[in-house]
Amino acid sequence: MASTRQPQKDAYELILEAIDVGVYRPGDRLVESELAERFGVSRTPIREALQRLETQSLLARDGRSLIVASLDHNQLAELYVVRTELEGLAARLAARHAADEEISVLKDMIEEDRALLHDPSALSRANRRFHKQIHLASHNRYLVQQLDLVHRSMALLATTSLAVDGRGATALEEHAEIVSAIERRDGDAAYRALKEHISRAFETRLKHDATAMDAAE
Repeated sequence: MASTRQPQKDAYELILEAIDVGVYRPGDRLVESELAERFGVSRTPIREALQRLETQSLLARDGRSLIVASLDHNQLAELYVVRTELEGLAARLAARHAADEEISVLKDMIEEDRALLHDPSALSRANRRFHKQIHLASHNRYLVQQLDLVHRSMALLATTSLAVDGRGATALEEHAEIVSAIERRDGDAAYRALKEHISRAFETRLKHDATAMDAAE
């Protein structure tokens, strides 16, 4: 009988996932020995993974230490510009190429995610799965690769806009509009709906960050 064991994640994937789920947050220091012990691997693959993450600007130097990078206001704005265009393109292509079964999965995701409105962290993870499904439904491997890079950088954001009161429910309604356009095979409408969705998320984040800054002063 053939083995059904899943391939083990390498050190790079393990560290990236830990950053993505918030185990390590912007500013946290990453130490080779501690990472090797946490993930049960030798220090050599950990060192190679850290070098790779630094090259991708997901880690930054703080003296001799490596820390999880953070995004300043300009970097955040630049990231959202790129994300908005690429996500919009993915929705347009999904309207053209998505199989009926892929659209059905997207619709099911929205309904299942309504049960997570009380849990911003879980909703954020579900949100990433939803967007990834649209990327895959575009059936364009090069676009998917570029969006993977963008979403890796999104892991550097310490908070999720879905934690803002009311944003979760609104985001799910926006998801429904996107999927409806894809289901109608209306590429232009899907493109606009997804771009507007990302734009509203960015606006929500900016307002939340501004409020947090005021409260800290």
